[in-house]
Amino acid sequence: MATTIGLIRHGVTEWNNLSKAQGISDIPLNEEGVEQATALAKRLSSEEWDVIFSSNLTRARQTAEIIQQCLGVPVFNDERIREIDCGLIEGTTEEERITRWGANWREQTLGMEDLKMVAKRGLTFLEKLIKEYVDKRILVISHGALIGLSLQHLLPQHFQKTYIDNTSITILDAVNHTKSIDEFIVVSNY
Repeated sequence: MATTIGLIRHGVTEWNNLSKAQGISDIPLNEEGVEQATALAKRLSSEEWDVIFSSNLTRARQTAEIIQQCLGVPVFNDERIREIDCGLIEGTTEEERITRWGANWREQTLGMEDLKMVAKRGLTFLEKLIKEYVDKRILVISHGALIGLSLQHLLPQHFQKTYIDNTSITILDAVNHTKSIDEFIVVSNY
């Protein structure tokens, strides 16, 4: 047996539909997001999972609570797996960012959390899980940038882009029963 981690991005929100940067803004799921989380929960109910960890932001917590209702396992909220802090760009669309800061807005800091620090935060959390939950099956409900950046740094050969679909799940297994973050393999990504 191995430690298995299922990384799940929260269900969709109105800001997702409007293409607004959410960051740490506390935006709830919309009706579609609730339906997505419910469908995922039904699919996961045929599998064995031991525990759920969720970002403390509402959209992730709502997704986790819907899944928890089907699985009946404990949920723990953790701010370490919350989304990237997008600083000044939160609540804006790409068009609004270009209007305000120009086409090269990505080259400015604008109060955004450093991408490498986001990945480090995600990887540190995953490493903690594999050390503390040996041979367990763990769901982690988080956010697109945190999951995508973490996977890109952990498994660059599998993840060239950081975009993660809402309510998609990426299953990671620890290899060789080690407690090293470098010993993960991707089992599936759907």
